[in-house]
Amino acid sequence: MKKTSNKIVLVGSGAVGTSFLYSSISQGIAEEYGIIDLNNDISKGNELDLEDSFPSIQNNAIVKSGGYELVSDADIVVITAGRPQKPGETRLEMVSDNAKIMKSIAKEIKSNGFKGVTIIASNPVDVMTTVYQEVTKFDAKKVISSSCSLDTARLRMELSKAFDVSPSEFSAFVLGEHGDSSVSTLEFASIKGIPLSSYYKDKGLTPKKLEELHERVWKKAYEIIDRKRATFYGVGSALADISKSILRDEKRVFATGALLSGEYGQKGVYAGIPSVLGKEGIITTYEFPLSKKEKAQFIKSVSTLKTATKKALDAIK
Repeated sequence: MKKTSNKIVLVGSGAVGTSFLYSSISQGIAEEYGIIDLNNDISKGNELDLEDSFPSIQNNAIVKSGGYELVSDADIVVITAGRPQKPGETRLEMVSDNAKIMKSIAKEIKSNGFKGVTIIASNPVDVMTTVYQEVTKFDAKKVISSSCSLDTARLRMELSKAFDVSPSEFSAFVLGEHGDSSVSTLEFASIKGIPLSSYYKDKGLTPKKLEELHERVWKKAYEIIDRKRATFYGVGSALADISKSILRDEKRVFATGALLSGEYGQKGVYAGIPSVLGKEGIITTYEFPLSKKEKAQFIKSVSTLKTATKKALDAIK
């Protein structure tokens, strides 16, 4: 029988995963949703809780919890499973534990015949995406890391506050690692093509203030975790936005993680770069212009990811 509806399956129904599902359901992004979790009671509970929202948001979607058989006819699998980040812990310190979890998930997904696009948000996200692609050997274009999509949203929010312009109007990205070594592209950022660098001085954005702005971007997760133990609404919304671009073939540009194949002279690991996303996953990638300093920072960030990725791959041998 010909498939007639879009289906998204979530693996890991913690706060991030359920925030993503609720954001997706409230926007009507798919017609079917699946929930897989190590704890069957939790996944069933989330199924029942989410379906209670349907009458008020006038959604006729279907939500089912179950095992990995749910992925066999899915268009998108979103993976958020893994142990949570502890207060004061960097994402890279989670490498070995989450690499073993990711290997197990990857093998289950492949063995159940999944043919769609995978989006990964388990931390450290670019490293875990490299692990997943290595284990499954899926086409790298159909394996995507959420990477710097959330960081980019945070950067655009900071610029929005400084310029009093809607965050959606900014062309600026955070690239590299979704983490402490990330790079904010401030030298060639713009508002619909209007260079921001011409107006930084007018807004009191000295080089020192710009460094502080970037610091607020990459440290924001730590502040949220310190205050409420976890981040989930922002990344949940970002995952829904990414999924929508794929399912509806919108061909929008996100700072998601792609397997580097020469971008900025780097290869072999996933890292956040501007990527066009459509129904087949990553359609193409682009190199946002970087200053000499920013490019050096990006190369250093990728080097950090390569070191962590080696540790992750060693952990699953």
